[in-house]
Amino acid sequence: MRGKFFLFIIILGIIFGGIGYYYYKNNMYSKDVLKLEILGPDTAELGEDIEYVVKYKNNGGFVLEEPKLIFEYPQYSVVENDKPQRQEIPLEDIYPGAENALSFKGKLLGKENESKVAKAWLSYRPKNLKARYESATTLTAIIKPVPLTFEFDLPSKVESGKEFHFRLNYFSNANYPLSNLRVFVDYPSDFEFISSMPKSLEKTEWGLGLLNRTDGGRIEIVGKVSGEPAEEKIFKAKLGIWQDGEYILLKEAVRGLEIMQPSIFISWQINGSPRYITNVGDYLHYEIFFKNTGEKPLENLFLVAKLDDSLLDFSTIQPGNGKFQESSKTLIWDHTMNQDLRFLDSMDEGKVDFWIKVKDQLSSNNPVIKTKISLSQVNEEIETKVNAKLALSQKGYFSQGPFVNSGSLPPTVGQSTSYTIFWQIQNFYNDVKNVKVKATLPSQVRLSGELFPKDAKFAFDQVSREIVWDVGDLVGESAGSTTGKEIFFQVVLTPDPNQRGQAAQLVSEAKIIGQDSWTEAPLETKAPEITTSLPDDVAVSGKDIVQ
Repeated sequence: MRGKFFLFIIILGIIFGGIGYYYYKNNMYSKDVLKLEILGPDTAELGEDIEYVVKYKNNGGFVLEEPKLIFEYPQYSVVENDKPQRQEIPLEDIYPGAENALSFKGKLLGKENESKVAKAWLSYRPKNLKARYESATTLTAIIKPVPLTFEFDLPSKVESGKEFHFRLNYFSNANYPLSNLRVFVDYPSDFEFISSMPKSLEKTEWGLGLLNRTDGGRIEIVGKVSGEPAEEKIFKAKLGIWQDGEYILLKEAVRGLEIMQPSIFISWQINGSPRYITNVGDYLHYEIFFKNTGEKPLENLFLVAKLDDSLLDFSTIQPGNGKFQESSKTLIWDHTMNQDLRFLDSMDEGKVDFWIKVKDQLSSNNPVIKTKISLSQVNEEIETKVNAKLALSQKGYFSQGPFVNSGSLPPTVGQSTSYTIFWQIQNFYNDVKNVKVKATLPSQVRLSGELFPKDAKFAFDQVSREIVWDVGDLVGESAGSTTGKEIFFQVVLTPDPNQRGQAAQLVSEAKIIGQDSWTEAPLETKAPEITTSLPDDVAVSGKDIVQ
């Protein structure tokens, strides 16, 4: 009897176990039944338009409720329509067998061969279950070789402590316009920064602005590096973009140079200065010095100066004891022309010199005269910047101009006569900042208050009697341009008795001042005083003497 009871219990357990297993089997859930994948390219060019397609499918037998998709673009992506890098999208319930896809578009930024990972998560709650589940997936794309040229133009050897020039050249062939570009340079030890063009931020950083396809440029740096002969110095640079406060590296450049043992040291002066800044029409006196810094004498040397054929007037050249070759615009000195080139002992120094004039008109903006010197495999380049040309014209009228003048002509002691003064300015070649025109009024002359244009920044100091036209900044125009700025103002003369019998001064000599943005030199040009003789107003000729 007891055996039958135990058998009954065992059979009952099997029945209930089977029922439980059946219930568990039909109610358990695995997140693997939701298929989630990202479709997209496995390689991409810098700035290329790409599309990620996130696909999902419910392969199970449950309705997936309250689904939410999260998509995260690869780091430093440019997202379509300025949407966020990480997007959360609520979805409708996903029924068994249902599938759908969402599209995400953007551009990838980064350096070549960098891995860019897109990520997606889909969370949901199976129907009749309280727990939430999440499926995740990723897709990796590799940045193709970046269509950017970024490289050093650096000499292979330089002398220790000697000034030299090098360049960073950049060029974009990317289809995507690149903005907010920044270049950083990492100098080797014992490098001394002197200057750069364009100007740097803290000597190591440059902003390039917008770079469209086929746009390019260069950064030119001047400096010195010290070291022992045969020592190697490594220069590094990186090009990237600032985005959302982070620097995205696009390209790197690395180049080394070697410290060489100098045998000849070349130096120079132009008009007595090693850093001379010239003006159009100036005569330039070049003095080129060469010193034997080695231990052995040098014999039968050959010195060549290649001159800039775009900025110099070769009809004015005075080659000294050198020989000028017109076809190549080259000056040559050899041992038959200069005894120091025949034999130069250790630590001895020699010199050659010549004269030439800068052209009166130039065809380019931000002009710099480049003279290349070669002597016994030693090469130097002399750069001489040319100042802007500020032009000022000061004229006086009675019968012309925007104002109606009145009073006695010729002027009479104790009686008032009004005149119009005209200032015209022009600026050529370089941009000039903080431009002002200044003059003074004699005690017998006052301003009437008439001014054209009326919004001109024109001021008068009653104590010093100085008048000032604050022009601001001027853009450099090309030679022959008639573009300029002008101003008219009216003055009133009431002559004193001691002015009787002579022409009276209306305005003193005027001067225009400013700072050249290219050469950084202060500029000043003057224009003659204006008297009642008014040479520019023929209608009142002979009516200048105070009565």
